[in-house]
Amino acid sequence: MSTLKILGISGSLREGSFNTQLMKAAIASYGAADVEIADLNLPLYDGDLEAKGIPDAVTKLGAQISAADAIIVASPEYNKGISGVLKNALDWASRVPGDGLRGKPTLLIGAAAGRTGGETAYFMTRNCLSQLGAVVLATPAVLVAGAHNEFNEDGTLKSEQYQKSLDNGVAALRKVTLNG
Repeated sequence: MSTLKILGISGSLREGSFNTQLMKAAIASYGAADVEIADLNLPLYDGDLEAKGIPDAVTKLGAQISAADAIIVASPEYNKGISGVLKNALDWASRVPGDGLRGKPTLLIGAAAGRTGGETAYFMTRNCLSQLGAVVLATPAVLVAGAHNEFNEDGTLKSEQYQKSLDNGVAALRKVTLNG
């Protein structure tokens, strides 16, 4: 059997992003796989720009999504909602030819400074992904609250409880991916 391909998507562009750290922790928990990390530094979706031709960065994202066996999406919460970066990427992904997200096993996770760990953005992102046909795993939500206190300097999680929750979500993704 060939090595599985995992695509990591973090809805934050910030270099020290807690969501990027959480996404990388999930990828590490997954185990052996070919991993790609999506670059969401994309132009804002604009129908006029689309009419001139899909930007190369968007085409690359679409190809990464199509080639992946599974996707891990880390969704930050900005002002009680999905980040503009992630929403823009999903809008562009819906415009790339083909149905890249349709039927794609997807683990949705999130980290936020607040006490709910980004719950509102989690459900908004889940809804957006579902509308695009992604198969978002129905596992207990993996949400890291108070994220600014929950990561070690090397990006690993401090809390055994959060790590166990993440490992359980990743195990569910691995099971679906291997049996899919």
